[in-house]
Amino acid sequence: MTNVGFQLYSLHAVDDPLPAVVERVGETGFGGVEFAGLDGASVAALTDALDAAGLDAAGAHVALDDIEADPAGVAETYRALGCTDVAVPWLDPEHFASAEAVEATGERLDAAARALDEHGLTLHYHNHDQELVEVDGRHALDYLADVTDVVGLQPDLGWIGAGGGDPLAFLDAHADRIDQVHLKDYVAGEPGTVKVGDGDIDIAAVVEACREHGFSWLIYEAEERPDSYETLAHADAVVERYW
Repeated sequence: MTNVGFQLYSLHAVDDPLPAVVERVGETGFGGVEFAGLDGASVAALTDALDAAGLDAAGAHVALDDIEADPAGVAETYRALGCTDVAVPWLDPEHFASAEAVEATGERLDAAARALDEHGLTLHYHNHDQELVEVDGRHALDYLADVTDVVGLQPDLGWIGAGGGDPLAFLDAHADRIDQVHLKDYVAGEPGTVKVGDGDIDIAAVVEACREHGFSWLIYEAEERPDSYETLAHADAVVERYW
């Protein structure tokens, strides 16, 4: 069964401490949250907040350098929060600039995935649009899928669309490598992403595809207004309409 989650990065600039933000998400229709750092909060405080809000931990975004430096420590922190999945949220464009660069990136990601697997965590890679450049006649993100075996994919549909890809076709093509999907929106032919509902993403079709493929999480992420709970209110309205 697919669950719907909220990426906490979407509210990273609000004044409240992270446990309070988690509890605000619990007042909405979301079933879980994905962490993007702990913002100085303790694991105990966040665990209490999750329990109070009735939310699950969908996962966490963790930098690849941090995973490589201390996979056991990363696993200890996030497993204590109830996470079984983490995702690398960003790699610079040079990691996808050529076939050789993508292959080297894939080797690093697979190695990190194996290291985390030893501690009970599954690793995914979350894209932006730098992975949509053409490498050997295909998008670098597709090439990355071909040259890796262990790391999963956490496709950001808005960035796939903004980069010139077809978000729904990507889900179908790589369903066996996907367990979590990021819902974001885009306007075809324009750079960047837009508020969900203001662009070209077919939200109903995305929800249907995630359910048909049996992905565990569809995770809402916003890049606009991270300092306002209006962002959460809009996200909740999207969930209420389409979920």
